[in-house]
Amino acid sequence: MAIVQVVQWDDSINSNDVLAWRYVDRKNPAKSDELGNWTQLIVREAQEAILFKDGQALDLFAAGRHTLSTNNIPMLSRLINLATGGQSAFKASVWFVNKVDVLDIKWGTQNPILLRDPEYQIPIYVRAFGQFGLRVNESRQFVLKLAGNKSSITRSDIETYFKGLILSRMGDMISTYIAHKKINIFEISAYLEDMSNEAVEKIRPEFANYGIEPLNFYFGSVNINDDDEGLKRLKQALSERASMNVIGYNYQQQRSFDVMEAAAKNEGGSSLLGAGVGLGAGMGMGGTFGQMASQMGQYINPQNPPSNPPVNPVNPNPQPQASGSTKICPSCGQPVIDGAKFCMNCGAKLTCPKCGAALIPGAKFCMNCGQQL
Repeated sequence: MAIVQVVQWDDSINSNDVLAWRYVDRKNPAKSDELGNWTQLIVREAQEAILFKDGQALDLFAAGRHTLSTNNIPMLSRLINLATGGQSAFKASVWFVNKVDVLDIKWGTQNPILLRDPEYQIPIYVRAFGQFGLRVNESRQFVLKLAGNKSSITRSDIETYFKGLILSRMGDMISTYIAHKKINIFEISAYLEDMSNEAVEKIRPEFANYGIEPLNFYFGSVNINDDDEGLKRLKQALSERASMNVIGYNYQQQRSFDVMEAAAKNEGGSSLLGAGVGLGAGMGMGGTFGQMASQMGQYINPQNPPSNPPVNPVNPNPQPQASGSTKICPSCGQPVIDGAKFCMNCGAKLTCPKCGAALIPGAKFCMNCGQQL
């Protein structure tokens, strides 16, 4: 008497969601693992079937119709002695492994990754999302390592099993691109393809341990929450810099203009200096204004106006001399008052903000105290 006549994949099971399934006889579930000699095993395309006995994976069957007998299951014949006549039943279970390509498994960072923007040194919280594809290429290894006491292995099981691995590897990759390769968050989108190609190779050896082959791995986006305070400050700084570039001056020049405007409004400031500020604004607030304001600030003193200098017959129109000692700006070559921290002409920093030592043009660190500039 044949206990089980036909063993095959249940059509009610969605093959797009289930990657492996242990055969269950819907009519008599209690006897699903009682197989008789000459039982017909039907394996469909893109499937493989594995015969298990006592928790041990025995023979592997490819697509087609197979008759379970000692002639084609030699590993089973070494464990049991089938009775003659082919009517004896033996305990064994069958696992079907679905080997179709699964291409739309989603992944994403559950918690944001804290990084520091390499260009602006602002802490930012980064999130990443995407999807990946895989197929089972080693059926025995896949079922033995992932099935356990389960009756099936689904897509959601894969997402759960490998979530920690994927997030760890992808977090390291994002940190590498932003922190080590010095790519700021606004330019990272241009590197998503490179990151995707690198990611699939990073996870390949990890997946191979479970009989899985990764087909692809995509970064859909790497972004920051719009409510992030670091992002807001960064966007504001970039907006201000863009405005300065459109007008035609930089941050140092803007700071110089602010200092000179504040000096013009001081109680002890010169009305003529204030007039110079307005005149400089009308002339495009460029180098002419800086030079003129610097010269006026050196020799005009409303409390003690200088006496008329004697007329030199050789040079009847001599340039006024500064009332105090001066030095030459190393960046633009214009005279500046000794002790000034910024050049009134070009806005260049003249002294170290930490120790006050004189700076060399273009230096990134103070040669006296090592302060980063």
